[in-house]
Amino acid sequence: MSLAFPVPVRPVIQPPPMVEEVLDDDERATLKARIKTLMKQQDAVLVAHYYTSADLQDLAEETGGCVSDSLEMARFGHAHPAKTLIVAGVKFMGETAKILNPEKRVLMPDLAAECSLDLACPADEFAAFCDTHPDRISVVYANTSAAVKARADWVVTSGIAARIVKYLHRQGHKLLWAPDRHLGDYVQRITGADMILWQGSCVVHEAFKAEALKKLRAEHPNAAVLVHPESPEAVIALADVVGSTTQLIEAVRTLPNPEFIVATDNGIFHKMHAAAPGKRLLEAPTAGEGATCVSCAHCPWMAMNGLRKLAAVLENGGNEIHIEESIRVKAAVSIQRMLDFAAAEKAGQIQLGD
Repeated sequence: MSLAFPVPVRPVIQPPPMVEEVLDDDERATLKARIKTLMKQQDAVLVAHYYTSADLQDLAEETGGCVSDSLEMARFGHAHPAKTLIVAGVKFMGETAKILNPEKRVLMPDLAAECSLDLACPADEFAAFCDTHPDRISVVYANTSAAVKARADWVVTSGIAARIVKYLHRQGHKLLWAPDRHLGDYVQRITGADMILWQGSCVVHEAFKAEALKKLRAEHPNAAVLVHPESPEAVIALADVVGSTTQLIEAVRTLPNPEFIVATDNGIFHKMHAAAPGKRLLEAPTAGEGATCVSCAHCPWMAMNGLRKLAAVLENGGNEIHIEESIRVKAAVSIQRMLDFAAAEKAGQIQLGD
């Protein structure tokens, strides 16, 4: 079992009000045309996360950009020849892009687009956490600041976390994990690793309710339940598929079920509909004791991104990501360990088996 964390669960991060961009067809068309012209003039490419608006996802693909998870966004930006990367997502994604692409200008529609996991893991407190346990290797989720990544030994995404932890466990290492306690608990349970867990959580995934999900599933017996591992254990226990954003999209595409109940940010529905247009998608419920809506499954920080802000950034040149070089270099090491592991595993140099 994972060891008890030495301090209480992190205080709940209060998200900003949900404000989503609303455009009519004329304004949308005008903004997209203007953005495309500015991107061409500035040798820019747009990378957008699955949780951003359909407008931004469509624009990224229309202009030769990328819609994916945070790591693939950064990888794509590194491989693309454009001198400017526009990152539509939350701040740690822009920082990750800059860490891996220091020579490029990295812009974001809104630098105030934060992440509750990132905010729940301040760099100074994380450093003290590591100093308290010098015998343990530190593994942090990608949803962390550049400074936290710089202090960590490894960075992981949800798609590769269990495999890396399993590998380190087999090497005899004891681990520190941050910041998501639900993802950490899930990884610990399926790997058996000795892990001390930081007690942060995602405001979106924390809200999914197991009992309401059971009722919804009973109403839709042919539906497969897809759950992101940032969700609570009771919700994960009901899943047919537990996986990263990319893995959940692939499940919708490949599984034969006509319906899917999806426990992650509903921004992903746009890509899921594109991958499997004939299938019905249902939001996993966030209703339950103390809840204020049937399903609030959308990140308010992701909603800060929009076409208006993107056009303004390109016109005014603001919202550039800057990282102190000493921090960037150290953070790049922990990220590179993950990339090297993935490459070695793909080449058959690391074989974990079952």
